[in-house]
Amino acid sequence: MNQLIIAIATGCYVGKLPKAPGTWGSAAAFVPWFFIRGCSLTIYLAIIAALFVVGFFAAGSAEKIMDQPDPGCIVIDEIVGMLIALTLVPDQPAAWLLAFILFRIFDIWKPFPVSWFDRHIHGGLGIMLDDVMAGVYALVCLQIIRVLF
Repeated sequence: MNQLIIAIATGCYVGKLPKAPGTWGSAAAFVPWFFIRGCSLTIYLAIIAALFVVGFFAAGSAEKIMDQPDPGCIVIDEIVGMLIALTLVPDQPAAWLLAFILFRIFDIWKPFPVSWFDRHIHGGLGIMLDDVMAGVYALVCLQIIRVLF
């Protein structure tokens, strides 16, 4: 069971790739997104919600298995955050790339409340919530840019 938990938490071991696991995890989100992007918004959001719940349990359990708080190799949070950022993204590769860049900026920069979640909420919920908020910031910015241009 521990191997399954680690596999889920690390995005099928993508988080174990050398250097920049969060970036690798964010890029890995394009794989499931490719298969769910054509779903209705309701189904798309339900999938994200289900992945959040699975990620919450997997990340919290993996943290305990590894005996380390919020290890960098846990990337299920980046996957969920990127899927949020990609919500309603136009069907254009430039928009996909912009969603990726915006998400990485907010995930690294951690503006409030991303930073608050990162510092004050621990365990699986804390691991997931800061990336969810970074995804929401990226989604909002992308939609504003879409309306303006």
